Amino acid sequence: MASAFIDKARISVRAGNGGNGAVSFHREKYVAAGGPDGGDGGRGGSIILQVDDNMSTLMDFRYKRKYVAGNGADGQGKRKFGKDGASLVIKVPRGTLVRDAETNEIIQDMSGSEPYVLCRGGRGGWGNSHFATPTRQVPRFAKAGLPGESHEVVLELKLLADVGLIGFPNVGKSTLLSVVSKAQPKIANYHFTTLFPNLGVVWVDEGVSFVMADIPGIIEGASEGAGLGHDFLRHIDRCRLLVHLVDVSGSEARDPVADFDAINAELAQYSPALAERPQIVAANKTDILENPENLERLRAHVEALGYPLMEMSAAAHQGTWQLVQQIAERLSALPPVRVFEAEYVPKPPAPGDASSLEIQHEEGVWLIEGPWIQRLMANVNFSDYESRMWFDKVLREAGVFQRLETLGIADGDTVSLDGFEFEYQR
Repeated sequence: MASAFIDKARISVRAGNGGNGAVSFHREKYVAAGGPDGGDGGRGGSIILQVDDNMSTLMDFRYKRKYVAGNGADGQGKRKFGKDGASLVIKVPRGTLVRDAETNEIIQDMSGSEPYVLCRGGRGGWGNSHFATPTRQVPRFAKAGLPGESHEVVLELKLLADVGLIGFPNVGKSTLLSVVSKAQPKIANYHFTTLFPNLGVVWVDEGVSFVMADIPGIIEGASEGAGLGHDFLRHIDRCRLLVHLVDVSGSEARDPVADFDAINAELAQYSPALAERPQIVAANKTDILENPENLERLRAHVEALGYPLMEMSAAAHQGTWQLVQQIAERLSALPPVRVFEAEYVPKPPAPGDASSLEIQHEEGVWLIEGPWIQRLMANVNFSDYESRMWFDKVLREAGVFQRLETLGIADGDTVSLDGFEFEYQR
């Protein structure tokens, strides 16, 4: 059924929040000065993408759109750290592109076998044992855990195939795939028999094979959304070589030259780069050829454009082995299947307002917490001078220092921001 093949899905993913640090003091008989012993919160679980070669569609994402990893547990007394949240592994078919839903930029191409961390879990908050100093021996505060990263993404499956079969409906693409590989696509004598792409591995010789994709028939207007071809043109984006099947039999009263030009026009409309992809033109159904002039006109036309033409009949198994050998020879000189480079660059978080922050004053320490400042801290490299100056500028423009001065901060007081401490100077 057509509905069984899903090659695009939008999902929402969120990593787990870090657990909160604990405020606790060691109290034990015969221990005079136990001191603070609050443990740290656990780290939130991450969202991890992993390729699964047993998956061939994005069907699993049709009904489930929201994925959330586990939160980290809070810290406890006796320096007990909270348990880390469970990471969530999301399995996707090989060849899935992960795009940012807002900008459509590529975040990751899941073509390899390495797992990819899409959203990182929030760091656990520090317990009060971290804040003990010779002058601050009884810290009665701890840090909250950081929120996990979240993202709206679009998953887009682009098949990993060396060769893409293109052409109008009912020209014999599925028949050819069934003849040269062990794939068993649906074959019938009517248009749009193929409703979703089929893959087959074609064995040529010892150590020589390639993957062939049968793409649903393209019609005029496909690049603008007509027919089925538009939805599946993305699956030949990666193909190193296109095999363009043309029906030269005349059984449907079609002009093979016009058909050839129409399909190439649709490719150019969809993607100029795709239109320049190497092609082999296969004149199919020559066993029932009604007018030999059709074949010769097509040959003259395509060879003038620099394309080789192969005569064949997939149904009669004539010329198919010669075509396979020609494909293997061409592939040996072509670069490997395309892997898309990441384009997405995370935007730095927009600073909020100082009034939305929670500020505590404990024993000369000004503890500042708030969602936007936590996100801001995650994007600052404190070992880099320019990054620190940018951070200082953002805090001043947001009114953080002004609010601290209104609350009575003094020179030499310690400011604690998400575990980063500095001495305040006007």
